[in-house]
Amino acid sequence: MFESLTTRLGSVFDRLKRRGALSESDVGEALREIRVALLEADVALPVVRDFIEKVREKAVGQEVVRSVTPGQMVVKIVHDHLVEMLGTASVEINLEAAAPVVVLMVGLQGSGKTTTTGKIALRLKTRERKRVLMASLDVARPAAQRQLAVLGEQASVPTLPIVTGEPPLAIARRALQTARLEGYDVLMLDTAGRLHIDQALMAEVAAVRDATKPTETLLVVDAMTGQDAVNVGKSFAEQIGITGIVLTRVDGDARGGAALSMRAVTGQPIKLIGTGEKLDAIEPFHPERIAGRILGMGDVVSLVERATETIEKDEAERLAAKVQKGEFDLDDLLSQLRQLKKMGGMSGLMGLLPGVGKIKKQMAEANIDESALKKQEAIILSMTRGERKKPEVIKASRKQRIASGSGCSVQDVNRLLKQYDQMRTMMKQVSKLGAKGMMRGGMPGMGLGPGMMPKGFDPSRFGRR
Repeated sequence: MFESLTTRLGSVFDRLKRRGALSESDVGEALREIRVALLEADVALPVVRDFIEKVREKAVGQEVVRSVTPGQMVVKIVHDHLVEMLGTASVEINLEAAAPVVVLMVGLQGSGKTTTTGKIALRLKTRERKRVLMASLDVARPAAQRQLAVLGEQASVPTLPIVTGEPPLAIARRALQTARLEGYDVLMLDTAGRLHIDQALMAEVAAVRDATKPTETLLVVDAMTGQDAVNVGKSFAEQIGITGIVLTRVDGDARGGAALSMRAVTGQPIKLIGTGEKLDAIEPFHPERIAGRILGMGDVVSLVERATETIEKDEAERLAAKVQKGEFDLDDLLSQLRQLKKMGGMSGLMGLLPGVGKIKKQMAEANIDESALKKQEAIILSMTRGERKKPEVIKASRKQRIASGSGCSVQDVNRLLKQYDQMRTMMKQVSKLGAKGMMRGGMPGMGLGPGMMPKGFDPSRFGRR
């Protein structure tokens, strides 16, 4: 998300930074381009108008004129107002209420509401150590209740038993009673959605709200719906009353306008964002970090947090010990590739690093496919255990077998083996330098830095379309 907006704003700021001094006309021209970029990103017009006026007020003042780097000062002003627009501070789900805390999930059909219910339930269970009960009130969509039950099984979170023919309001009351009697901390109610806003939908949600008195009413919005998302947010905020927003599919090809408009339109914070299909692919919404991503400053804090959550400490220490001894086989390389995938793959990580917007553009122009990591993994998995431990035994006939088994070419196998040799050579050099040398060379267990990507190691070469 935000890629096109980041690219447009980046070109505007690049021109500003190259100038030693800025006139009012320079700032005016830049603001016009920023205005167009925001509108093209589907940001609501009133929000854009208010944003531009606030930035203009600061950007043409004495503060910028007297600045040593006027261009950088304008970037800072835009950044600060983006943060203000997005909500200033991160806001978590409110659990400060008598148990069971009721969390009501609302939104249109197709927004990812049921999956998001499962994601939040898993998050509350694992991070907050809460006993969570989920209940589906969606009797309109075929198999909706069963879908939530399956998600509950995957997340090991209990779901309310399904009673065929029971209306939504009755389900909500039974769920609340069950949660009270069985000592649950949180009750999550997944309401039915519609393809569009109608009075039947609003009446149903309002009845459930009045009966259960939810602490949180979270509006789930698909980030890819653009201006429609803003209209949906406004309607639910006015007719139902929401306490927060969850944006889904922010990892897709979304323009980002919904995220930039929702808080201003509804008056409520974006609390969580869905970053993928897996049940653990949900994270808090940090306005300052998102603003940094939009302006190409990266989000190193989120990168470190993601690394901390996904990298297995024992595995990292085991690999570090092997590297110190000068040992590194293809099983170790496979482990590194899997760690990289768990952290979001190449494109996911690059989005968090500062100043990589242009690199991402170059990758796109070179037709580099994210499936490169999958191809490398397939090649290694097509090898026998002995071949992974001693790659030097892999000769012509074995290469042909591995290529056939992985659906790749012999050239792909040769390329992987060559890059593995480069990595192993580097690991041996690092081992001679000791622990300090390992730090300078990058932490191999992190799957990042020179320890993962030595000179010549180019995973993208496996994914050219």
